[in-house]
Amino acid sequence: MAFDGIVAKSIISELNAYLINGKINKIYQPNKNEIILGIYSNSENYSLNAVISPNNYRLNLTKYSKQNPQNAPSFCMLLRKHLIGSRIKSIKMIGLERIINIELECYNELNDLIVKNLIIELMGKHSNIILTNHKNIIIDSLRHLDLSTGSNRSVMPAREYVLPDGNKIDIYSINNFEEFYFYTKEISEISVGIPNIFTGISKSFIVNAISFINIKDTASKDNLNKIYLYLTDVLKNIDTISNSCISLDNKDFTIIPIKNEEKLNVNYFIDNFYFDKESSQTFFEYRNSILQLTSNMLIKISKRLKNINSKLKECENMDLYKLYGELITANLYRFKNIDLIRKDYIEIENYYDNNSIVQIPLNKEFSIQGNSKNYFKKYNKLKNTLSIVSLQKTETKQEINYIESIIYAIEKSKTIDDINEIYSELSENKLFENLKKYKNKSISSISSKKYSFSSDPIKFEIEGYKVLVGKNNKQNDFITTHLAKKDDLWFHTKDIHGSHVILFTNHSTPDIDVIIRCAEIAAYYSKASMSSNVDVDFTLVKNVKKPSKSRPGMVIYTKNETVTVKPKKY
Repeated sequence: MAFDGIVAKSIISELNAYLINGKINKIYQPNKNEIILGIYSNSENYSLNAVISPNNYRLNLTKYSKQNPQNAPSFCMLLRKHLIGSRIKSIKMIGLERIINIELECYNELNDLIVKNLIIELMGKHSNIILTNHKNIIIDSLRHLDLSTGSNRSVMPAREYVLPDGNKIDIYSINNFEEFYFYTKEISEISVGIPNIFTGISKSFIVNAISFINIKDTASKDNLNKIYLYLTDVLKNIDTISNSCISLDNKDFTIIPIKNEEKLNVNYFIDNFYFDKESSQTFFEYRNSILQLTSNMLIKISKRLKNINSKLKECENMDLYKLYGELITANLYRFKNIDLIRKDYIEIENYYDNNSIVQIPLNKEFSIQGNSKNYFKKYNKLKNTLSIVSLQKTETKQEINYIESIIYAIEKSKTIDDINEIYSELSENKLFENLKKYKNKSISSISSKKYSFSSDPIKFEIEGYKVLVGKNNKQNDFITTHLAKKDDLWFHTKDIHGSHVILFTNHSTPDIDVIIRCAEIAAYYSKASMSSNVDVDFTLVKNVKKPSKSRPGMVIYTKNETVTVKPKKY
């Protein structure tokens, strides 16, 4: 459900019950779209959150703390100057218009009691937070609007505050069903017509209302009457704090005219709903940015491998160049006639191959002896290239293998903490020197200690045995090299990226059923999770070694056994 006038009105009704005469003692601005007022009221502390983000605009009490910038933005400093110490006199809306006026009493420089207004306009991309004085003159606003920029009104300091234009009907001006029917009798669909006619009523609210009272979305007089009665019931209950927010199956919510005994039900429901929504959005944005970076790096290194393979292909001819050089050198005495040098090639018996005839290309710019020297130079150059490029290929394949393991961990991540750990790992790798610009500034970084995690490995218990599964390379290293003992069992998919799985044996010998289940877990937490049959290696932890200076998650192992299992989620 959208944050429409009905939601806003329900929230304001609750705020009036708890915040009137409350004192503002703190003001924060976590980001460019958000202001948080710390309010002390009736011996309790509250945090009033005003958000003007185009997609998540709202006003509600919040229990979630947010990271604030080290230096407060200018608008936040202005609000602190004018509003710290002020008391809330009233919180009002005009009908269901999503414009909330918080009237505040405070003292000026002369110690006179004056009134100021904090106006919160929740209108999608046109949302704003505006501070005015007792004469309705704008002191400042979070967003400045001017007629010269195409706005239909001016919102600038020292200008008079003017309400935005509205061309819809206020539902509170309707006194009975006859008047309601007068405005709605021409519509065909209730869910489309009513939101287009009346202020502050969203389509999603009407859709949910139609479902709740079990009618069709056709504008018959009987259906319109039922919707009108439902609307009046909701609006009547708003003023008595008798509405409730409920979750819907489609990850949405709606307001129904049923009393909920929970304190500040609508406020804290909205708080949880948008916190989860924004956390999910932040997670996907953060994950996708890191995934894009690693994918681009994989493409870059794959291109490098392609170039290396191309050079290696050139090296396939080096022995032929050596042969050409040797054959020309051995037959120099035969080429005394200067005209031979004008030819594009010469034919010589190959004494390495039963004197079969070999046709050797010549470069006319050089003498016969010069051609021989050039072939030896090519041979020596390619010989050196082969040794260098072969090493580069090994290192490049290891880098590709490592980045693919990172991509696997990113794709399997479920929380911001999971991504934070992957970010921490990548930030220590020279391949990702430019990683910091991808860091989501709203997410606090985790400790830089070698084995410090903001989330725990995945845990299972199988027939009394503890099983741990690493979520990323660093966790894989930690559970394998630090937590596991020599006689515990280590599991990993054969030749496929996946998590390390440790079965803590407690110095006993697990049954084969326990081993199979651990192998199924290892198969499930791998890139082969969608396969029907997966080979999983397992061995004692004492047979698993981490090479010196190897990348996180990289190990070698011996004396392993292999089982073929179907991935299974436990």
